Amino acid sequence: MIKLLKYLKKRDILYIAFCAALVVLQVYCDLTMPDYTSKLTQEVAAGMPTMNSVWKNGGFMLAYALGSMASAMLCGYFAAATAANFAKTLRKVMFERVTSFSAAEMNKFGVPSLITRTTNDVVQMQTFIAIGLQMIIKAPVLAVWAICKISASAVEWTAATAAVVCVIVVTVGVLVGVCYPKFKQIQKLTDGLNNAMRESVTGVRVVRAFNAEDFQTAKFEDVNEKVKRNQLFTARGMGLMMPIMQMCMNGLTLAVYWIGAALINEAAGVPSRVALLGDMAAFTQYAMQVVMAFMMLIMVFMITPRCIVSARRIHEVLSTHRSVRSGAVTEVNADGKAPVVEFRNVAFAYDHGEGKAVSDISFTVERGQTVAFIGATGSGKTTLVNLIERFYDVNEGEVLFNGLNVKQYDEEVLRGRISLASQRAVLFKGDIEYNVIYGADERRAQGDDAEADAAADAARLAEALDVACAAEFVDGLDEGVHAPVAQDGSNFSGGQRQRLSIARAVYKRGELMIFDDTFSALDYKTDFSVRKKLREKFADATVLIIAQRIGTIMNADKIIVLDEGRIVGCDKHKELLETCPVYNEIACSQLSKEEL
Repeated sequence: MIKLLKYLKKRDILYIAFCAALVVLQVYCDLTMPDYTSKLTQEVAAGMPTMNSVWKNGGFMLAYALGSMASAMLCGYFAAATAANFAKTLRKVMFERVTSFSAAEMNKFGVPSLITRTTNDVVQMQTFIAIGLQMIIKAPVLAVWAICKISASAVEWTAATAAVVCVIVVTVGVLVGVCYPKFKQIQKLTDGLNNAMRESVTGVRVVRAFNAEDFQTAKFEDVNEKVKRNQLFTARGMGLMMPIMQMCMNGLTLAVYWIGAALINEAAGVPSRVALLGDMAAFTQYAMQVVMAFMMLIMVFMITPRCIVSARRIHEVLSTHRSVRSGAVTEVNADGKAPVVEFRNVAFAYDHGEGKAVSDISFTVERGQTVAFIGATGSGKTTLVNLIERFYDVNEGEVLFNGLNVKQYDEEVLRGRISLASQRAVLFKGDIEYNVIYGADERRAQGDDAEADAAADAARLAEALDVACAAEFVDGLDEGVHAPVAQDGSNFSGGQRQRLSIARAVYKRGELMIFDDTFSALDYKTDFSVRKKLREKFADATVLIIAQRIGTIMNADKIIVLDEGRIVGCDKHKELLETCPVYNEIACSQLSKEEL
């Protein structure tokens, strides 16, 4: 937890200093009031109270009470502000770190866990600071100050207070030791709860299609029940603290009066008895302050275990360094001499997989070429795209972009030159225009001639939709390009989502265009139309197409056939039919000899 304190800003540290000063002022006010209670009690016991004395002592007590209240309110304000600012900073650095992770780190933690750590765990830290900051400062100051005040009183009273404090400390130690492992489990179970909820919500269509509602409910209920049992255990354990505290407070009050009565009976003379009576009234308040100090410590201990677990989980994310590091080259050499993409003896294995996903991969993609990849599911086609984009780094060999190893490029520069239509058509909540222009270098125009720039942007958007054959359904919507898109594009069909994904890649106009199985949900006519428009309007573009259909790739300049992570064929369509059995088998399974 201490390691996270480096994310406190100077303003937060200043607020903490204010809290400390206000807590000292509050404790001073709280511990000064019993002095006036003692004076007033002695005067009453001596039988010579006056209204002037009552108003004087009572006035001072009221002034100190108001001062304590004002200090507590200001301290609460600064503590809340510190907690909110710290939580905001933590969420920001967590979000930045998580979004910077490569695919390997994302797989390591898992999406549900990362969401829990960024939200629930940060809330635990915020709660701890908002509540605990005041108590952590106030409890020791109050305890030490109050103990110093009572140490000058009768030894019997001091011994009784010490005994009660020992009971409290032992009780707290035992309960915290028992409950801490459960707090740790709760946070992990919260990850599982989020995962079960996320699966059920995102996969609701599949769940309903297979009538698996009961199965998903049972899976969620299993995790939910485990969370409930852990929370009940910790709640019951911590719930024992307050009754024990109440018993200790009442017992201490009774002990103080019982011991006081004995001391007064043994005292010689009225003055001594009056003084003891006043001391007893003051000591009772001091003793309660000591117990209150330890009660505040108990409240801190109640929220500390879970906070420690959350802090460790947050620190685990923040201390994890991405395996893919950005290079230093900020300019891409596009002189046309080197191939746009080149693989040299590349091999790669996923952390969770057995064996290599691809092995001994070597090929080149020249400028202006259309190169296609085909092969059975799991043969490594998408893996090659991941290596070009540096979602992962190769284990062996080199991947070059314009003659330079991709590891040497600044990631933003490298990915800024590549247009990718991914295997899964991901759409974001917003509208169609927002999704198509997403990630493009040129956003809404802000130049001197704003109208002309806006017209150019609109024309570019229209062209992208036309090439992707998305204009036909977008134009039919009432709001056109401003039609809303639900989260993950759930209000569009699979084919419509893929066409919008293709339009996004076309709008970006990358030097290299990659279409990772993005034609699979398109009918043959639309598939042919999209590829035809790409050739006509982007004749000089370098295109990589990953597909399962022979009809999609048979006109490519080069077709690379993959089988079990290795290249088993690399040529044009007609030559591969004769020389590559794997390609011939795939082709004959889809088209007749006449069609081929």
